[in-house]
Amino acid sequence: MAYTVKRPRLTLAEKIYLPTIIGGLLITLKHIVNQLTGKTKITMQYPEQKWDAQMPAWYRGAPTLVRDDYGRDRCVACQLCEFICPPRAITIKPEEIPPADQWGKVEKRPHSFDIDMIRCIYCGLCEEVCPEQAIFLRKDYSITGLTRAEMVHDIHKLRELGGVMPGLVNKWNEKK
Repeated sequence: MAYTVKRPRLTLAEKIYLPTIIGGLLITLKHIVNQLTGKTKITMQYPEQKWDAQMPAWYRGAPTLVRDDYGRDRCVACQLCEFICPPRAITIKPEEIPPADQWGKVEKRPHSFDIDMIRCIYCGLCEEVCPEQAIFLRKDYSITGLTRAEMVHDIHKLRELGGVMPGLVNKWNEKK
């Protein structure tokens, strides 16, 4: 069963769109006046200006590996971050520390640690699950690369980006 919809009758002004055109021009004129008088903020010029100062505390950026005060890795290659990662962006290959080494009690360290930034969804689960606080989410929103291979951050790139995180590290604790 079809319904007939009655269209409203338009006035002459509505047929020639004159009130609508004038209304649009008045809005544009208002924006120009506000811009010239300084009432409106100017758009941020991105490469020169960045949001770094205005980043909220809860912002989750790119994950990186951090070191302790002495430059040692915090990661014990427990692979919890690899198992919890929803898109499977993290790949860890652990290796054993020789028993003769000073830190032989630690047992494992990462031989390779890769994070595919294309697959990463920046959820922060890897940071939350890490028992040694080895993964830290930077306040970085500008992660770029020209190829897919550049977007896979290996252990050296992650260490370089992460830097040093001061504080107690259970891995290197003598009493543990």
